[in-house]
Amino acid sequence: MKIAVIGANGKSGSLIVKEALSRGHAVTAIVRKADAKVDPKADVLVKDLFDLTYDDLKPFDVIVDAFATWTLDSLPLHQTSLKHLTDILSGKPNRLLVVGGAGSLYVNPELSVRLVDTPEFPEEFKPLATNMAKALDELKKCDNVNWTYLSPAIEFVADGARTGHYTAGGEQFIVNSQGKSQISYADYAIAMVDEAENAKHIKQRFTVVTE
Repeated sequence: MKIAVIGANGKSGSLIVKEALSRGHAVTAIVRKADAKVDPKADVLVKDLFDLTYDDLKPFDVIVDAFATWTLDSLPLHQTSLKHLTDILSGKPNRLLVVGGAGSLYVNPELSVRLVDTPEFPEEFKPLATNMAKALDELKKCDNVNWTYLSPAIEFVADGARTGHYTAGGEQFIVNSQGKSQISYADYAIAMVDEAENAKHIKQRFTVVTE
């Protein structure tokens, strides 16, 4: 497959690039700066996400959106960046896979209470989780885009081990046999590339947890 990864020099993006390359896919790393550190086996497109056009993305079977920003004033970019991508991919055959957040996962079967709305949710992460949740809400309205949104477990461990095993869920957060909701970035990358290959969650959000 031809796979593009936006934000390919970030923590999750770089591991998704590595995982896809290890399976023999043709990977293009889309980065904002020419000096961005990316896997040397990947092709590189230097362009800001907001400047991307459909002509840039047309060659790819799958586009992985691993865009991330953390400063308080830039958090709304999670919404505007995803809107830009869905606008240019509307009505197109290409698939859009989004590196999502855990805060928008639901805690009850009725899907009425999200993690970010619970008293236990850390106050300092609420602005980020709220912006990402709003972006997901708008994404779910995109009937003309072949999107998939992958939420990690509650504990998203950057330097965690690559176990090669994970369990998938849906809109609710899930736990492993030890009652923990956690996944490493490396195992998350496996799940993302599995989805790229198997297309099991078109126009759906799903989540993954490591045993």
